[in-house]
Amino acid sequence: MSSKLPVSVLIPAKNEELNLPACLKSLVRADEVFVVDSKSIDKSVEISENYGANVVQFDFNGRWPKKKNWSLENLPFRNEWVLIVDCDERITPELWEDIAQAIQNDEYDGYYLNRRVFFLGKWIRYGGKYPDWNLRLFKHQKGRYENLNTEDIANTGDNEVHEHVILPGKVGYLKNDMLHEDFRDLYHWLERHNRYSNWEARVYYNLLTDKDETGTIGGKFFGDAVQRKRFLKTIWVRLPFKPLLRFILFYIIQRGFLDGKAGYIYGRLLSQYEYQIGVKLYELRNCGGKLNTAKPKKSSSTKQEIQQSIS
Repeated sequence: MSSKLPVSVLIPAKNEELNLPACLKSLVRADEVFVVDSKSIDKSVEISENYGANVVQFDFNGRWPKKKNWSLENLPFRNEWVLIVDCDERITPELWEDIAQAIQNDEYDGYYLNRRVFFLGKWIRYGGKYPDWNLRLFKHQKGRYENLNTEDIANTGDNEVHEHVILPGKVGYLKNDMLHEDFRDLYHWLERHNRYSNWEARVYYNLLTDKDETGTIGGKFFGDAVQRKRFLKTIWVRLPFKPLLRFILFYIIQRGFLDGKAGYIYGRLLSQYEYQIGVKLYELRNCGGKLNTAKPKKSSSTKQEIQQSIS
């Protein structure tokens, strides 16, 4: 067995019994592993303990911080470096070798990892899904996830969705990929993206109302890849026909058709996802975020009565 590396792994989890075995098997080179669970009702806790992971229960109070930031603040990591891994992700032996070299370099405080996303048994290589850089390896005392002010929206879960890590130091990029492959079915993909669309609708709303970006990575055209993507999102949210545009962008412009049937289905689902975000944004702006709660328009006679009472 390869020697252990001085890296602490953080895995946010809830009802992930199908994904955890492969994930945990891929983490044997880590010195320690924390599974931060949210009261799973399946065998997630039992599986995690059988693989030697430290299981910690997280109680979300409905406010910031969510699971990952709470873990970074409260878990007793015995190593300087922390690696964030989702249950449906795996770290390959080649990537572990990259990590072994990277953590010896004092010049960097963190590293981006590239992900290969698999869907219906197919690596989704096109459609803008690859490369997919995520800042996952960093010195845990220096990095924290941004706060996009979405915690007031219900049914988004207790874990950060697509928030990014803010790290003031120098950041590098690792060569080999991590694997992202969910072993559950499409029901869970749709259920997860139903929650994500709640979160996205709030993010869209904040961008449209020019909410203060303090505490976020911010959008910068000349920034890194993540900041450029955030900048482009400020333009995207103002475009019409986004569900159609999302499919055209993914399937045609970014050549998602090269991924065959899986690419077509993925593109259609992304279009549906964009439509969900749009209607939830409409609900948020016009109905206070709840169905059928729009305030009735006041009649002209009512307006006159109010003006008379004021005068």
